Amino acid sequence: MKKKIIFTGRVQGVGFRWTVTRIASGYDVTGYVKNRSDGTVEVVAQGNGKAVDAFVDEIAETMKRYISRVDVQPYLNEEIYPTFTVAH
Repeated sequence: MKKKIIFTGRVQGVGFRWTVTRIASGYDVTGYVKNRSDGTVEVVAQGNGKAVDAFVDEIAETMKRYISRVDVQPYLNEEIYPTFTVAH
């Protein structure tokens, strides 16, 4: 399973990417996190469905004070990500 998640709110400049990367290390997920020019943060996560869902849930819970909206959608890109990284 692969999902693309867009986090909206005060999500840049608060350690969001670092926190997401730390959380990812506790799950069997790969993909990336990156700041977008519109002030949102994009996460692409791939892995077992339960692991991806738990990963997204933990991000939302851990960073809830900064998040005003979470948009989750299937990600149809066929690229395979070997690790979880910060993209630029």
